[in-house]
Amino acid sequence: MRKKLIAAVLAGAVLAAALPVQTFAEEEKTFVYGTTGYSEEMGDAGLNPHDNYSGWSAVRYGVGETLFKYNDNMEIEPWLATDYEFIDDTTVKITLREGVKFSSGRTMDALAVKECLEDLIKVHDRAPSDLKIDRMEAEGMTLTIYTKEPCPAIINYLGDPYGAIIDMEYGIQGEGGSANVAGTGPYIAEEVSPTQIELVKNEDYWGGEVKVDRVTVKSFADGSALTAALQTGDIQGTYGLQYDNYALFENNPDYTIHSCATSRCFFGQFNFESEIMQDQNVRKAIEMGIDKEGFCSVIMQGRGLPASAAFPDSFSYGNQAVETVSYDPEGAKALLEESGWTDSDGDGYVDRDGEKLTVNWLTYPTRLEQPKLAEYAQATLKEIGIDVKVNNTSDHMTYAGNGDFDVYVSSLTTAPTGDPEYFFTSTVTGPKNYGGYQNEEVTELTEKLHQTFETEERSALAVELQQTILDDDAMFFVSHLNMGIVTKSDVTGIAAHPCDYYEITAELDVE
Repeated sequence: MRKKLIAAVLAGAVLAAALPVQTFAEEEKTFVYGTTGYSEEMGDAGLNPHDNYSGWSAVRYGVGETLFKYNDNMEIEPWLATDYEFIDDTTVKITLREGVKFSSGRTMDALAVKECLEDLIKVHDRAPSDLKIDRMEAEGMTLTIYTKEPCPAIINYLGDPYGAIIDMEYGIQGEGGSANVAGTGPYIAEEVSPTQIELVKNEDYWGGEVKVDRVTVKSFADGSALTAALQTGDIQGTYGLQYDNYALFENNPDYTIHSCATSRCFFGQFNFESEIMQDQNVRKAIEMGIDKEGFCSVIMQGRGLPASAAFPDSFSYGNQAVETVSYDPEGAKALLEESGWTDSDGDGYVDRDGEKLTVNWLTYPTRLEQPKLAEYAQATLKEIGIDVKVNNTSDHMTYAGNGDFDVYVSSLTTAPTGDPEYFFTSTVTGPKNYGGYQNEEVTELTEKLHQTFETEERSALAVELQQTILDDDAMFFVSHLNMGIVTKSDVTGIAAHPCDYYEITAELDVE
């Protein structure tokens, strides 16, 4: 009997050894994301939404969320809030979502939101003039905001990434490009630096299961290095590929390309303090001498759409609603000649009183399209006799702030809130008006837009404002970005979005 028992035990041991060992802990899912959209020179390093444009990074990488967000049609919808009501022109009551916690463990309520927004309008450069907040009252899950004057776009502005709700009791950990915060999003930042962010999933996320355990966001300043990293597998997804590199991943089953049109616009501001740029004929000739169609098709490989104005065709107040000049080299030459600029010495460049017409073109390298645009414009403007000197520098803000340029070309998401007001208050009459453009009519129209509630009237004002700016030749608009995110084919739950936010979400997965 004892021999039979021993035999049975041995047989069981052999059978157990033959069976696969059961793994109780699933393998950790990780995702490494490369981007050219995160850097100190772009003003969005770190995760403190109350600092410059760092709110974009907080929202893009799943750490912060706003009271309201934008859908694929750029329409506003609730997020951390569930509803709102305008009590009168200067009072709005916002109902907050129940069951939301900060990554610090604190429960989000109206008092926490009030504390966050109070700090925002105390320290941020744009939020006070956008939101016009006078005071706030917090009661349970209801926040009541009183504005100093009518502010019809306040709900749209509360969806701007600077409005990401963070726990002010936890505070801002670190400074500048290393700043970390406690948000409500699907990810918690463990480490933050100006070049890399290490994220872990928020186990207590209110919005459901977070599928990926760890995410690394890496900043790339060089487009070729970004492409190589995706090809070698060092990263699994990317934002900001050079346009001539998309062909490497098209029709390749190992990769997926996600793209959509956005309101990000590449545009130039003329410096009205520059003696040369004070001549409207010269400003108009520069715009007429840039081949926008050629730039979008040849240089951007069809991933840019020619721009006539600040907003794309998808907006009712976009390109199609305004009248502007077209590419016309001969017409540009005529304008220059009218102002006395002719090629008197036959060197191919126009001159006047012995001085060659030289334009100092300021831009920066992080947005890979901008140096390419500078080179392209340099070539096409040479054809009409203008000598373009390009200053492509990461220190562009110093030059722009000092007015050390004739033309400053940058990029901006002109309607990040799904509303036209932002572009005018931030760039035309606001702190990003580096060219010093002033027009009393534009100022009055912008103020009228800020206080107008009716949607169609707001659209009409946006068209009138753009047309006035174009008639003054104060700015020129070259291209709207067709945003692209490229991933390995086993990555799902990530997509391009018209507002250029919401990149890393709870839906991200690696199969």
